[in-house]
Amino acid sequence: MNQKKVLVTGCAGFIGSNLCKRLCNEGYEVAGIDNLSYGTLENIDKRVNFHKRDIRDRSIYPLFEGVDTVFHLAAKNCLIDCLNNPLETSEINVYGTANVLEGARKAGVRKFIYADTSAEYEGVSDFPSRVDSVCPIGIYAVSKRGASLFCESYRNLLGMHGVTVRYFNVYGPAQDWRRVVPPVMSAFIIKMLKGERPVIYGTGEKRRDFIYVDDVNLFHLMAMNDERLDGGTFNVGSGVNYSVNEIFQAIEDILQTGLTPIYKEELPGEAQITLADISREKKFGWEPKVDLQEGLRKSIEYIQKSVLQGTLP
Repeated sequence: MNQKKVLVTGCAGFIGSNLCKRLCNEGYEVAGIDNLSYGTLENIDKRVNFHKRDIRDRSIYPLFEGVDTVFHLAAKNCLIDCLNNPLETSEINVYGTANVLEGARKAGVRKFIYADTSAEYEGVSDFPSRVDSVCPIGIYAVSKRGASLFCESYRNLLGMHGVTVRYFNVYGPAQDWRRVVPPVMSAFIIKMLKGERPVIYGTGEKRRDFIYVDDVNLFHLMAMNDERLDGGTFNVGSGVNYSVNEIFQAIEDILQTGLTPIYKEELPGEAQITLADISREKKFGWEPKVDLQEGLRKSIEYIQKSVLQGTLP
């Protein structure tokens, strides 16, 4: 068993909680930081040494002692919340990241893995998106860009080994369905399992590159252990995209509810298309293993058992 100590910020959130479970299963000693503003205690694996803290607080510095790798996933990431509160978004996403970086640097952490976002490609019109061409527009995207630049500076000037992982549209178990505007997959599945019509914002023709969370965690493990990735920025998507209407139909084909969606006004600040160029990632030996149909079935099974049957609040 591998006894390396790993610390995950945002450990109670969707991707963070799945990552922690995977790390525990792989034999790592896992510590987690989360202030529970988005994530929930129910998401946190019992094997995780959990600390309810805010990443902006310098009192977190001692938690980095003895840590080999930090996965920094904590962020304010709901687009509407970010648009409505730019100052708090900046405090959490930019200052918070700088604070986590400094805690890691002071403790001599070997590697820092930063969770970035495909929202950095909002203003880019060439597809698939390449990591060397970004154009963030919205408050959330700009804040994540600022944080990623801090990570680059710590790598280039302060000698910290690091990897930036640019997520596309991640879905799977424990997806944050409680948000004001939940992610498409979980929102559709929950509504349709309840016999309610799901909501589509706009025409439903926006296209998204969806990637199942287990495939993301495969890349996380590679980023932690493969030195060839040090200093790089990588797209973690499927390299295929679907319209929101197509996602609704794929779920309907499985559930056979007979429901039709409700179309509402477009949400502000959303990209029309996301599509990852993953040719470079494939050269390092990573590629998605879970296709859309399998991922949807796993997501539906989780929601049926853990959300709608009352095992989660």
